[in-house]
Amino acid sequence: MSGAPAPQAAAVALTDVSKTYSRAESAVVHDVDLVLAAQALTAIVGPSGCGKTTTLKMIAGLLDPDSGDVTFDGQSVLGVPAERRPVGMVFQKPLLFPHLTVAENVAFGLRMRRVPRRDRDRRVSDMLELVQLPGFESRRVHELSGGQEQRVALARALVPEPRVLLLDEPFSQLDANLRGEMRALVRLAHDELDVTTVFVTHDQEEAVELADRIALMIDGRIEQHAEPREFFERPATLSAARFFGAGNTVSGTVHGAMFDCALGRLVLAEEHPAGPAVLVVRQEALRLVEGTGRNTVQGRVTAAEYRGTHIAVTVAVGDIELELTAGAGVEVPVGALVSVQLPPASCRVVPAPDTDRR
Repeated sequence: MSGAPAPQAAAVALTDVSKTYSRAESAVVHDVDLVLAAQALTAIVGPSGCGKTTTLKMIAGLLDPDSGDVTFDGQSVLGVPAERRPVGMVFQKPLLFPHLTVAENVAFGLRMRRVPRRDRDRRVSDMLELVQLPGFESRRVHELSGGQEQRVALARALVPEPRVLLLDEPFSQLDANLRGEMRALVRLAHDELDVTTVFVTHDQEEAVELADRIALMIDGRIEQHAEPREFFERPATLSAARFFGAGNTVSGTVHGAMFDCALGRLVLAEEHPAGPAVLVVRQEALRLVEGTGRNTVQGRVTAAEYRGTHIAVTVAVGDIELELTAGAGVEVPVGALVSVQLPPASCRVVPAPDTDRR
């Protein structure tokens, strides 16, 4: 194997994939269609129990789907056992062998493949350099910190030169600073190596910071698959908007570029098909303004909480409560009558829940 070119990253596709566990009343993963481009770093994000890990295990070959297909570069891998798929995987726990040294842990897969000793040593050294653990070859597992153990697990997954790297919430047990360091390390490894990376997390911030694209799963389905900014600027559904923190949602009826609701008639930046819909406006998009004008409503401040970098303000407009952010130095007294503008460019319309595909 020495001198052989590294395999290229694989494009992964799931087509109509479903999975039901024996005791479950409904499918854990339901009719999932998902295309993961070669060399992309994709985060699969969603609440606990939504099917993220099950989806990852079906890509890895640790679980078989009940229906549908999983392909690498257009070739089905159904029936191909996990150890024969060109996949590296990092789990929530490092699962290192305590009786082996760091070098022996990293080299374990290479030994199983009977890679010559000289090539093993070179590749182990290269991987430990990549994960910023040079000189750790002789260390024992009990001598490592939690972050160092996960770096070793990452090196072990990458050293066989997989075409697909799968990570299942590998940093959830680390503190915030270490999680940030490990995210940066995963991004570095992904950029340095020719590998397709799929990262499962329940942390929206982690997904946005790390991924080229995000696949949001809700109740076993793909709710939206897009670049990170789309979830903030153009959420496809009410569930997607809420998962990514949109605090203002108002039901109403859309008529082209107009939206009628309890706040009155609001102007939208673009036209939409007529019918029931939900207006979505992020907290940071709303503005406190003087007087009246287009998309401006009046209400009374019911709460103003200092958050360090900003003030979280709640304004009651009739029966509707609007949440917005104001600068940390802005005076927003509770009980004050204020004017709030909903900029048309920030007003997004999504289907009403009863018209959603679910």
